[in-house]
Amino acid sequence: MELMEVIRNRRAVRDFSNQPVSQSKVEDLIHAAVLAPSAMNRQPWAFAVSTDRAFIESMAAQARDFLLKHFPASGPEVELRSMIENPDFVLFYHAPALILIFATSDSSQDAEDCCLAAQNLLLAARDKGIGSCWIGLARPWLSQPETVEKLDLPRNYRIVAPIVLGYPKEWPESHGRNEPEIHWIG
Repeated sequence: MELMEVIRNRRAVRDFSNQPVSQSKVEDLIHAAVLAPSAMNRQPWAFAVSTDRAFIESMAAQARDFLLKHFPASGPEVELRSMIENPDFVLFYHAPALILIFATSDSSQDAEDCCLAAQNLLLAARDKGIGSCWIGLARPWLSQPETVEKLDLPRNYRIVAPIVLGYPKEWPESHGRNEPEIHWIG
């Protein structure tokens, strides 16, 4: 695909086929991610990957349990809480692959740089016909010291982007985009 076609056709996919995502495809996506720009070329990212469906399902259940215990029962996030409370809700959508993107330090720009890497990964996935979805709801659980220890992740890294991958049963339609708000200055 051409770049603008990939950008226009990227979608958050939440319904995956049973087809696994190969290790080589995951590595290709990570190699695309690390081509992202970073402040002072620090490249402050690290990746953790699982293609073990049973392990991913277990992580999804643990993260959901954590959210149910700690998610606000009122306020602007009440709609999200009702989604999480649905017994059929699976946080990682039965995806066959999960990539976690971490910032390797607390430097001021590192999280933003990791977001740039995540965007590269999402676009590269679409270009290869692989669906993806950034699962921000997983960050609170993934940030817990007990989770970091259980997953044997570096303690000083910060989770930025939990992303599920898989081949979509079908590509979702676009929800459209609002016109950009532009302020010309100077």
